[in-house]
Amino acid sequence: MAVQVPSRQLFIDGEWREPILKKRLPTINPATEEIIGNIPAATAEDVELAVAAARRALSRNKGKDWATAPGAVRAKYLRAIAAKVTERKTELAKLEAIDCGKPLDEAVWDIEDVAGCFEYYADLAEGLDARQKAPVSLPMETFKSYVLKEPIGVVGLITPWNYPLLMATWKVAPSLAAGCAAILKPSELASITCLELAEVCREVGLPPGVLNILTGLGPEAGAPLASHPDVDKIAFTGSSATGSKIMAAAAQMVKPVSLELGGKSPIIVFEDVDLDKAAEWTAFGCFWTNGQICSATSRLIVHENIAREFLDRLVKWTKNIKISDPFEEGCRLGPVVSGGQHLKKGFFVEPTIITDVTTSMQIWREEVFGPVLCVKTFRTEEEALELANDTHYGLGAAVISNDLERCDRVSKNLQAGIVWVNCSQPCFCQAPWGGNKRSGFGRELGEWGLDNYLSVKQVTQYVSDEPWGWYRSPSKL
Repeated sequence: MAVQVPSRQLFIDGEWREPILKKRLPTINPATEEIIGNIPAATAEDVELAVAAARRALSRNKGKDWATAPGAVRAKYLRAIAAKVTERKTELAKLEAIDCGKPLDEAVWDIEDVAGCFEYYADLAEGLDARQKAPVSLPMETFKSYVLKEPIGVVGLITPWNYPLLMATWKVAPSLAAGCAAILKPSELASITCLELAEVCREVGLPPGVLNILTGLGPEAGAPLASHPDVDKIAFTGSSATGSKIMAAAAQMVKPVSLELGGKSPIIVFEDVDLDKAAEWTAFGCFWTNGQICSATSRLIVHENIAREFLDRLVKWTKNIKISDPFEEGCRLGPVVSGGQHLKKGFFVEPTIITDVTTSMQIWREEVFGPVLCVKTFRTEEEALELANDTHYGLGAAVISNDLERCDRVSKNLQAGIVWVNCSQPCFCQAPWGGNKRSGFGRELGEWGLDNYLSVKQVTQYVSDEPWGWYRSPSKL
């Protein structure tokens, strides 16, 4: 299927701008290994321009154009973006599939979620005004106190390639709803749809500098953004190693960060399950998005009484997955974003199930970011939880059982920010997303995602007509 990839520049201060050093990077279709276009490569010089533009956007008209405008004003733009994304859904989905390799059906689903996320945060932007001046109960009647929620300021948003536009939207939509001005730096491996978001923002008339989009390499564009003294917060999704570097850079200026990092999530399958339903969710939990998802439930912990039969069933489900070019009808697993080899051409990796692993093996302990599932058996619930929690990570976890009391008990004891019961990987923009341990901290999505970009200000007033009376009055001396 022929897809025309638009040629774009950097998006700074509401305009397309060529990178100062005029560098560009090739864009490769992972299904064919062909160069399908190129993207601009920003450097520290471009970061300076983008940060300055964001600062101006916040201060323009004393903040009344954006930062301190009523939430309904910002909501109008977010809804306009959602409508334009919906209008261009088919085109954007094709660009997403050709850029990162995910099946076209998945890409369509992602773009629908993008529009839904902008709509959701438009609602929250409107509701933010009603949340202002929330009263605080005090033990002294001579004082009254309330809380203001204010935008943090200029935020740097650094996003990955596995859900290029959706992961960007998870950060862009709430940050704009909160009244921040943002600089988005998507992964250089898949930036096409994020540049199309810039065109959408230009078309709907988003005020200049409110959202700036810089594509390019991490060390050349992401690092100067993370360490810039005029950026008030960094929100990052990506590897634990890069997250540590961003945290170190931000620490020099005591700059807040929120991090959504890697994972090695478990899925526990008990002996009382419907084998086919459990097998499909197990396959989906690890092989969805070509296995390239940080929350993938890539450690299967299955009860020993059903292990042999369950794995036989799981292999049959896995062999039935159509591996092909993302544009082929019925494709359910496309190429990984780079490297690997399976079909005659393209970065394809066959879904793989590895049994007889030990807990010391790297495959059990570290993220693969590909369609690879490793398996261990358990005898008791306590053993299953011990295996599940024996990890440095804590993003997602799943439990499959017909005993809902057991599911509830296991959910409470799993050390993860997200737990799925009798499923794996569903994600809704209304519910909080994030992990603990080395999977990061902070929450995206839901009201928690909006709070990510708000600072809290206490305002307390002395309301008594009487003097404070702590010191002796000079007039009575």
